[in-house]
Amino acid sequence: MTAKSVQERLAALADPARARILAGFFKTGPGEYGEGDRFRGIPVPMQRRVARDFRRLPLREIDRLLRSPWHEDRLTALLILTLRFPRAAETEQREIYSFYLRRARRVNNWDLVDLTAPCIVGGWLAGRSIGPLRRLARSRDLWERRIAMVATFAFIRRGEFGAVEEIAETLLRDPHDLIHKAAGWMLREVGKRDRATLERFLDRHAATMPRTMLRYAIEKFSPARRQRYLRVRRDRVG
Repeated sequence: MTAKSVQERLAALADPARARILAGFFKTGPGEYGEGDRFRGIPVPMQRRVARDFRRLPLREIDRLLRSPWHEDRLTALLILTLRFPRAAETEQREIYSFYLRRARRVNNWDLVDLTAPCIVGGWLAGRSIGPLRRLARSRDLWERRIAMVATFAFIRRGEFGAVEEIAETLLRDPHDLIHKAAGWMLREVGKRDRATLERFLDRHAATMPRTMLRYAIEKFSPARRQRYLRVRRDRVG
Protein backbone atom coordinates (compact mmCIF):
# COMPACT_ATOMS: atom_id res chain seq x y z
CA MET A 1 0.00 0.00 0.00
CA THR A 2 1.37 3.39 -1.02
CA ALA A 3 0.25 7.00 -1.20
CA LYS A 4 0.53 6.76 -4.97
CA SER A 5 -1.97 3.90 -5.13
CA VAL A 6 -4.44 5.93 -3.05
CA GLN A 7 -3.99 8.92 -5.33
CA GLU A 8 -4.55 6.78 -8.40
CA ARG A 9 -7.82 5.53 -6.91
CA LEU A 10 -8.92 9.06 -6.08
CA ALA A 11 -7.93 10.38 -9.50
CA ALA A 12 -10.18 7.77 -11.10
CA LEU A 13 -13.13 9.14 -9.09
CA ALA A 14 -12.50 12.79 -9.98
CA ASP A 15 -15.35 14.99 -11.18
CA PRO A 16 -14.05 18.29 -12.64
CA ALA A 17 -17.48 19.97 -12.60
CA ARG A 18 -17.94 19.18 -8.91
CA ALA A 19 -14.36 20.26 -8.25
CA ARG A 20 -15.12 23.76 -9.54
CA ILE A 21 -18.11 24.04 -7.20
CA LEU A 22 -16.07 22.85 -4.21
CA ALA A 23 -13.26 25.29 -4.96
CA GLY A 24 -15.75 28.13 -4.57
CA PHE A 25 -17.49 26.66 -1.55
CA PHE A 26 -14.22 26.21 0.35
CA LYS A 27 -12.98 29.72 -0.45
CA THR A 28 -9.84 28.97 -2.46
CA GLY A 29 -9.46 32.37 -4.09
CA PRO A 30 -6.66 34.89 -3.39
CA GLY A 31 -6.75 36.08 0.19
CA GLU A 32 -9.45 33.59 1.22
CA TYR A 33 -8.96 31.02 3.96
CA GLY A 34 -8.53 28.10 1.52
CA GLU A 35 -6.33 29.98 -0.91
CA GLY A 36 -4.64 27.67 -3.40
CA ASP A 37 -6.37 24.45 -2.30
CA ARG A 38 -7.11 22.10 -5.20
CA PHE A 39 -10.09 19.76 -5.51
CA ARG A 40 -10.63 16.53 -7.40
CA GLY A 41 -14.41 16.76 -6.88
CA ILE A 42 -15.07 13.58 -4.88
CA PRO A 43 -17.94 13.26 -2.37
CA VAL A 44 -16.95 12.37 1.18
CA PRO A 45 -18.75 8.97 1.19
CA MET A 46 -16.57 7.88 -1.74
CA GLN A 47 -13.47 9.04 0.10
CA ARG A 48 -14.56 7.03 3.13
CA ARG A 49 -14.76 3.91 0.99
CA VAL A 50 -11.25 4.51 -0.30
CA ALA A 51 -10.06 5.10 3.27
CA ARG A 52 -11.53 1.77 4.37
CA ASP A 53 -9.71 -0.03 1.56
CA PHE A 54 -6.41 1.57 2.63
CA ARG A 55 -6.91 1.60 6.40
CA ARG A 56 -3.55 -0.16 6.97
CA LEU A 57 -1.61 2.41 4.97
CA PRO A 58 1.70 3.06 6.80
CA LEU A 59 2.13 6.43 8.49
CA ARG A 60 4.98 7.38 6.17
CA GLU A 61 2.58 6.99 3.22
CA ILE A 62 -0.16 8.89 5.05
CA ASP A 63 2.42 11.63 5.56
CA ARG A 64 2.96 11.76 1.79
CA LEU A 65 -0.77 12.12 1.22
CA LEU A 66 -0.93 14.98 3.72
CA ARG A 67 1.69 16.83 1.71
CA SER A 68 -0.47 16.63 -1.40
CA PRO A 69 -1.93 19.84 -2.89
CA TRP A 70 -5.21 17.95 -3.45
CA HIS A 71 -7.83 18.43 -0.75
CA GLU A 72 -9.28 14.93 -1.14
CA ASP A 73 -5.85 13.31 -0.78
CA ARG A 74 -5.39 15.01 2.58
CA LEU A 75 -8.91 14.24 3.76
CA THR A 76 -8.61 10.58 2.79
CA ALA A 77 -5.32 10.37 4.71
CA LEU A 78 -7.02 11.80 7.78
CA LEU A 79 -10.06 9.55 7.41
CA ILE A 80 -7.71 6.55 7.46
CA LEU A 81 -6.42 7.76 10.82
CA THR A 82 -9.97 8.11 12.19
CA LEU A 83 -10.68 4.52 11.19
CA ARG A 84 -7.58 3.26 12.94
CA PHE A 85 -7.67 5.33 16.11
CA PRO A 86 -10.71 3.88 17.96
CA ARG A 87 -9.56 0.27 17.51
CA ALA A 88 -5.89 0.86 18.22
CA ALA A 89 -3.98 -0.02 21.37
CA GLU A 90 -3.05 2.93 23.59
CA THR A 91 0.50 3.09 22.25
CA GLU A 92 -0.73 3.33 18.67
CA GLN A 93 -3.37 5.89 19.64
CA ARG A 94 -0.66 8.05 21.16
CA GLU A 95 1.38 7.70 17.96
CA ILE A 96 -1.58 8.70 15.78
CA TYR A 97 -2.41 11.66 18.03
CA SER A 98 1.20 12.89 18.04
CA PHE A 99 1.48 12.42 14.28
CA TYR A 100 -1.74 14.41 13.76
CA LEU A 101 -0.57 17.35 15.85
CA ARG A 102 2.83 17.43 14.14
CA ARG A 103 0.97 17.70 10.82
CA ALA A 104 -1.80 19.99 12.13
CA ARG A 105 -1.06 22.73 9.62
CA ARG A 106 -1.83 20.29 6.82
CA VAL A 107 -5.29 19.82 8.36
CA ASN A 108 -6.00 23.07 6.62
CA ASN A 109 -9.67 23.49 5.90
CA TRP A 110 -12.72 23.34 8.13
CA ASP A 111 -14.02 20.00 6.88
CA LEU A 112 -10.63 18.36 7.44
CA VAL A 113 -10.72 19.60 11.03
CA ASP A 114 -14.35 18.84 11.75
CA LEU A 115 -14.29 15.27 10.43
CA THR A 116 -11.15 14.27 12.33
CA ALA A 117 -10.22 16.43 15.34
CA PRO A 118 -12.96 15.11 17.68
CA CYS A 119 -11.94 11.51 17.04
CA ILE A 120 -8.17 11.88 17.22
CA VAL A 121 -7.30 14.96 19.28
CA GLY A 122 -10.40 14.88 21.44
CA GLY A 123 -10.34 11.10 21.61
CA TRP A 124 -6.83 11.11 23.05
CA LEU A 125 -7.19 14.08 25.39
CA ALA A 126 -10.62 13.30 26.87
CA GLY A 127 -9.87 12.16 30.41
CA ARG A 128 -6.37 13.67 30.21
CA SER A 129 -4.90 17.17 30.50
CA ILE A 130 -6.31 19.79 28.13
CA GLY A 131 -2.98 21.62 28.08
CA PRO A 132 -2.49 20.84 24.37
CA LEU A 133 -5.90 22.37 23.59
CA ARG A 134 -4.95 25.52 25.46
CA ARG A 135 -1.78 25.82 23.37
CA LEU A 136 -3.64 25.19 20.12
CA ALA A 137 -6.30 27.76 21.03
CA ARG A 138 -3.56 30.40 21.29
CA SER A 139 -1.91 29.47 18.00
CA ARG A 140 -1.52 32.04 15.25
CA ASP A 141 -2.72 29.35 12.82
CA LEU A 142 -6.45 29.42 12.10
CA TRP A 143 -6.74 25.67 11.70
CA GLU A 144 -4.94 24.86 14.92
CA ARG A 145 -7.37 27.12 16.77
CA ARG A 146 -10.31 25.38 15.12
CA ILE A 147 -8.83 21.99 16.06
CA ALA A 148 -8.71 23.13 19.69
CA MET A 149 -12.39 24.10 19.65
CA VAL A 150 -13.84 21.21 17.66
CA ALA A 151 -11.80 18.59 19.52
CA THR A 152 -13.87 19.41 22.61
CA PHE A 153 -16.76 17.52 20.98
CA ALA A 154 -15.19 14.37 22.44
CA PHE A 155 -15.54 15.86 25.92
CA ILE A 156 -19.14 16.89 25.25
CA ARG A 157 -20.01 13.32 24.29
CA ARG A 158 -18.68 12.23 27.69
CA GLY A 159 -20.86 14.79 29.45
CA GLU A 160 -17.83 16.93 30.37
CA PHE A 161 -18.25 20.62 29.58
CA GLY A 162 -15.39 22.40 31.35
CA ALA A 163 -13.00 22.08 28.40
CA VAL A 164 -15.60 23.50 25.99
CA GLU A 165 -16.24 26.51 28.21
CA GLU A 166 -12.55 27.22 28.74
CA ILE A 167 -11.57 26.99 25.08
CA ALA A 168 -14.62 29.00 23.98
CA GLU A 169 -13.70 31.71 26.50
CA THR A 170 -10.15 31.78 25.13
CA LEU A 171 -11.54 32.30 21.63
CA LEU A 172 -14.17 34.93 22.44
CA ARG A 173 -12.10 37.66 20.81
CA ASP A 174 -10.81 35.59 17.92
CA PRO A 175 -10.94 37.62 14.69
CA HIS A 176 -12.07 34.82 12.36
CA ASP A 177 -15.66 33.88 11.55
CA LEU A 178 -14.73 30.19 11.22
CA ILE A 179 -13.71 30.18 14.88
CA HIS A 180 -16.92 31.94 15.91
CA LYS A 181 -18.93 29.27 14.10
CA ALA A 182 -16.97 26.42 15.66
CA ALA A 183 -17.30 27.80 19.18
CA GLY A 184 -21.01 28.47 18.75
CA TRP A 185 -21.52 24.97 17.38
CA MET A 186 -19.78 23.36 20.36
CA LEU A 187 -21.73 25.51 22.81
CA ARG A 188 -24.97 24.51 21.08
CA GLU A 189 -23.98 20.85 21.53
CA VAL A 190 -23.49 21.51 25.24
CA GLY A 191 -26.95 23.04 25.38
CA LYS A 192 -28.52 19.94 23.83
CA ARG A 193 -27.24 17.96 26.80
CA ASP A 194 -27.27 20.53 29.59
CA ARG A 195 -29.19 23.74 28.95
CA ALA A 196 -28.28 25.19 32.35
CA THR A 197 -24.54 25.00 31.62
CA LEU A 198 -25.00 26.78 28.30
CA GLU A 199 -27.19 29.47 29.83
CA ARG A 200 -24.65 30.14 32.59
CA PHE A 201 -22.01 30.61 29.89
CA LEU A 202 -24.29 32.94 27.95
CA ASP A 203 -25.20 34.93 31.04
CA ARG A 204 -21.48 35.66 31.47
CA HIS A 205 -20.57 36.31 27.85
CA ALA A 206 -23.59 36.98 25.59
CA ALA A 207 -23.14 40.74 25.83
CA THR A 208 -19.65 40.67 24.33
CA MET A 209 -19.27 37.43 22.35
CA PRO A 210 -19.18 37.59 18.54
CA ARG A 211 -22.65 37.73 17.02
CA THR A 212 -22.09 34.62 14.89
CA MET A 213 -20.90 32.62 17.91
CA LEU A 214 -23.96 33.70 19.87
CA ARG A 215 -26.38 32.93 17.05
CA TYR A 216 -24.95 29.42 16.60
CA ALA A 217 -25.07 28.78 20.35
CA ILE A 218 -28.75 29.76 20.76
CA GLU A 219 -30.03 28.17 17.56
CA LYS A 220 -32.12 25.56 19.44
CA PHE A 221 -33.68 28.07 21.85
CA SER A 222 -37.25 29.27 21.57
CA PRO A 223 -37.69 32.50 19.57
CA ALA A 224 -38.34 34.46 22.75
CA ARG A 225 -35.25 33.07 24.46
CA ARG A 226 -33.08 33.80 21.42
CA GLN A 227 -34.30 37.39 21.34
CA ARG A 228 -33.48 37.80 25.02
CA TYR A 229 -29.81 36.98 24.46
CA LEU A 230 -29.60 38.93 21.21
CA ARG A 231 -31.07 41.95 22.96
CA VAL A 232 -28.46 41.71 25.71
CA ARG A 233 -25.75 41.81 23.06
CA ARG A 234 -27.35 44.67 21.11
CA ASP A 235 -27.73 46.74 24.25
CA ARG A 236 -24.06 46.26 25.15
CA VAL A 237 -22.61 46.68 21.64
CA GLY A 238 -25.00 49.26 20.25
